Amino acid sequence: MSHSHPELSTPEPLVPGGLRVTPLGGLGDIGRNMTLFEYEGRLLIVDCGVLFPEDHHPGVDLILPDFESLRDRLDAVEALVLTHGHEDHIGATPYLLRERQDIPLVGSKLTLALLDGKLREHRLKETVHHEVREGDRLTLGPFDLEFVAVNHSIPDALAVAIRAGGQMILHTGDFKMDQLPLDSRITDLRSFARLGEEGVDLFLVDSTNAETPGFTPSEKSITPVIDQVFRDSKQRVIVACFASHVHRVQQILDATAAHGRKAAYVGRSMVRNMAIAKELGYLTVPPGVLIDAKDLSSLPPERQVLISTGSQGEPMSALSRIAQRDHHIVHIEEGDTVLLASSLIPGNENAVYRVINGLARWGANVVHKGNALVHVSGHASAGELLYCYNIVQPRNVMPVHGEIRHLIANGALARATGVDNVVLAEDGVVVDLIDGVAKIAGKVPCGYVFVDGSSVGDITESHLKDRRILGEEGFISVIVVVDSVSGKVAAGPEIHARGFVDIDFDAVRQPIIDALDATLAEGNNDAYQLQQTVRRVVGRWVSNTHRRRPMIIPVVIEA
Repeated sequence: MSHSHPELSTPEPLVPGGLRVTPLGGLGDIGRNMTLFEYEGRLLIVDCGVLFPEDHHPGVDLILPDFESLRDRLDAVEALVLTHGHEDHIGATPYLLRERQDIPLVGSKLTLALLDGKLREHRLKETVHHEVREGDRLTLGPFDLEFVAVNHSIPDALAVAIRAGGQMILHTGDFKMDQLPLDSRITDLRSFARLGEEGVDLFLVDSTNAETPGFTPSEKSITPVIDQVFRDSKQRVIVACFASHVHRVQQILDATAAHGRKAAYVGRSMVRNMAIAKELGYLTVPPGVLIDAKDLSSLPPERQVLISTGSQGEPMSALSRIAQRDHHIVHIEEGDTVLLASSLIPGNENAVYRVINGLARWGANVVHKGNALVHVSGHASAGELLYCYNIVQPRNVMPVHGEIRHLIANGALARATGVDNVVLAEDGVVVDLIDGVAKIAGKVPCGYVFVDGSSVGDITESHLKDRRILGEEGFISVIVVVDSVSGKVAAGPEIHARGFVDIDFDAVRQPIIDALDATLAEGNNDAYQLQQTVRRVVGRWVSNTHRRRPMIIPVVIEA
């Protein structure tokens, strides 16, 4: 079970009858999930999501999967299958459709409705939809797809069985096995068992919680905690959760009604998604409970409930603005209760604690995952995964959806149940399923694609490195005029700095002049060489005297 793939070469063409699987995102990160399936020259894509940037991605809005290996074969794509409506599975779809707009989109009713809102924002109309539900079978080119109900932290999630050329792959999507879900729609283990009887050649399994022992608690276990928060709160209750967590919003609305309060949504994505969920029948709003956020202030604080976005500390979200006291409607008061009803996505911890501290500073009582059972995961823990392997009894297993440690832990669980062949891959690693045996066949280029404002893919890792240096180490520009006839410095150096406190650059002016004069005296008047001379002198001086490594921009002008 090896997990190092740096030396893999470009794969050979697929042998006839073989099924090829290439993850283009989601293996190594929690996000930008996208997997490519190939059979007889035709392609099927499952999921197309985004990854949210972390602190070391300054200025980046979103991170997309890498479409490069797919670009010259877009006309071979039969469809894009979306397992559920979370951003890390549907968020990059508009960017893929910019490359070929008529790729058919396959998904459940809620998933496609959430995606439609996103496509309208990107001004993409006239897309081709195939709405499916559990139990449906659909043939697209050589791929025979069967959809299976799975339970997750958003309604209407699906696993998909892909049959082609006498072989079958089962992809769980994101799932858990809540036995008492709020919408009574459980993961269909009977179908998993039936597919297992038929013979699952390759099982792609959600790894997010593979390191967590036991079983993921039921969503219903949170209801008493929410009830207690409402009972104890003497003033406003502000609840922050994911804008797609319909079940959680349902619990909040039910508690609002039970405690004689009124609720309002705050945050554009929350308002949009819950309107869609209500319209399609996934959310039941108790009569008279929901009002417009602008009308809340007419009620006494003990009757107000706000349902907001921003549970991950996103800087522009409603909750972050409330914590900074610059929200146009909501002004946090002492005694308000703020309930953060979601998990912490890895990498967001600092941002979330910043918001919690901001709220606490104004006297709010903050209830979060660290001090109460206010969130349960949407992913299967180790106990559930073991059940799954024993029920399906797959020939080969390929852990998906998770960081490297999650994939390794999931692979170990599969081995423990007797699966002989566990393939640990990363993004870009090509896996071929031939005659019931899965093995690594090579690797395609697969990097991060950064979205920065309206620019997609133009930002590289070196740009981000520059931004990190600017942010952490500061910036110095040096302008010098040299006389090309006399071979001497004629004016300057003029030095400007940003990010330094009261530095006196006088001490470095003469060393710059001396170094340039020496370089020119050697007959070297190439502008680039002169700039490098300035950069070297200033860099050494700043490093020695101030222990800093700023970005240095030398400008040498010939007169």
